[in-house]
Amino acid sequence: MARGGGQGLARVAVVVRAGAGPLWWLGVFAAGIGVLLPGFTGRRIGVLAGAALFIVTAVVVASVRRRRYAALIDAATRAGKHDVLQDRAVAVRNWRRGHRWWLVAALLAALGSAFAVPAAGGMLLAGCGAGLWLKAVWLGRRERAGNALLWVRVDWLDGRGGRPAGKSVKGYRTTGVAAGDAAPGGTRRRTAALV
Repeated sequence: MARGGGQGLARVAVVVRAGAGPLWWLGVFAAGIGVLLPGFTGRRIGVLAGAALFIVTAVVVASVRRRRYAALIDAATRAGKHDVLQDRAVAVRNWRRGHRWWLVAALLAALGSAFAVPAAGGMLLAGCGAGLWLKAVWLGRRERAGNALLWVRVDWLDGRGGRPAGKSVKGYRTTGVAAGDAAPGGTRRRTAALV
């Protein structure tokens, strides 16, 4: 990593968490609409199949590429004083802008699947959101254990602002836990109440 000029850095946990909310709420919406349709299988089978899909999807999404994340975390280096830390809102906005058409397509697919298996597609979508949230929580635990926040170079993320453990990512950088505007795990940093 070059030491001369600074790099733009985005929080790893924020990028992971950015998709959790939209996927969860779109999934809940699609499942709610899907329950209103009888479908080919009937509501009861659709909801039971959806519940199984939700659990399996959440576990798979939460655990996929975990070894890659762990290897990048273990090899992380300290951020330089000229590195620029990206705000949480900017990282979230970049991810959501880059994936907006994928989210629309996923919602339409979930709604369309309700005609065959009511609610199942929506619950699958919600499971993806829950899995991303669980992965961000796991990253937050790693950050607290190491007493350091994890950052990735913005130019190493793909054009859609995602994939913080993709092939183009060569390593992570770390800062102290007070850096940036997001707490460990990528949540908004709570400011202390004035007394």
